Amino acid sequence: MRYAFFPGCLVQTEQYGYELSVREVMSRLGAELVDLEGASCCGYPSYSITSPLMWTYLTARNTALAERQGLDILTICNNCNLSFCENREKLEKDGVIRDTINQALSQEGLEYRGDGKVVHMLELLHDEIGLEEIAGKIVKPLNSLRLAAHPGCHSFRPSKIKRPDYAEVPGKLDELIRALGAESHDYPEKLNCCGSLISGAVKEAALKLASSKLRAVKERGVDGLVTLCPYCFKILDGEQAGMRELMRDENPGPPVFYYTQLLGLSMGLATEKLGLNLNLSPVDGLLQI
Repeated sequence: MRYAFFPGCLVQTEQYGYELSVREVMSRLGAELVDLEGASCCGYPSYSITSPLMWTYLTARNTALAERQGLDILTICNNCNLSFCENREKLEKDGVIRDTINQALSQEGLEYRGDGKVVHMLELLHDEIGLEEIAGKIVKPLNSLRLAAHPGCHSFRPSKIKRPDYAEVPGKLDELIRALGAESHDYPEKLNCCGSLISGAVKEAALKLASSKLRAVKERGVDGLVTLCPYCFKILDGEQAGMRELMRDENPGPPVFYYTQLLGLSMGLATEKLGLNLNLSPVDGLLQI
């Protein structure tokens, strides 16, 4: 398993713990991550709104860079993955846009062929590495923990475009949590949006959405929330202080983890190697396992 690694802008500028944990656990699961030299932003969400053609160009260019190395792309961000998949479908259907894009790419000696795959971290862990292989790497099972999965909207929406998880009942992250020995607790608000993508425009509304999800998890006695999306993590983990101020709630929210952090923890890796010291939600209580 060898992939062109596309962490995305948010991970490389803010969510360092995610990248740290991904690199640590992938090296132990037999997946080689090749840094994609010359890669840029995928174009989502800004260019998708202001300049759809530029958005398509950026995703096609990153794809062409991976194709030149003969590699499939591994994305660890729900939005990046949707960006690649949506534009791949557009370029397959519209030869005029494809020719326009390739004409621009030719100035760098690149060509978009569309013959490589785009793989989400969820698909790599669940579908390609597999639950049995992951369970076989566990040395410190998380048997005592009741966790809740937050798949994030774009891991299963929109259903008209191939998504990493099932549109009606997304459950791959739950199965991955159970592979660590923990219980994955279902809850009615599981498919609700975290509000992250509207936080730049309507911060208060975004915080209310995120707060409602965290409150639902906490009220059910769940030990922590688990996700694989940096945008979701950014608000659910990083904005808990803002939520408490807005909602006039002095109680801390539940701890929020990247799945790869918990996977590394159950493999016996040090918390610093997994970036757990960078989490802003109250994770310390769950680290003594």
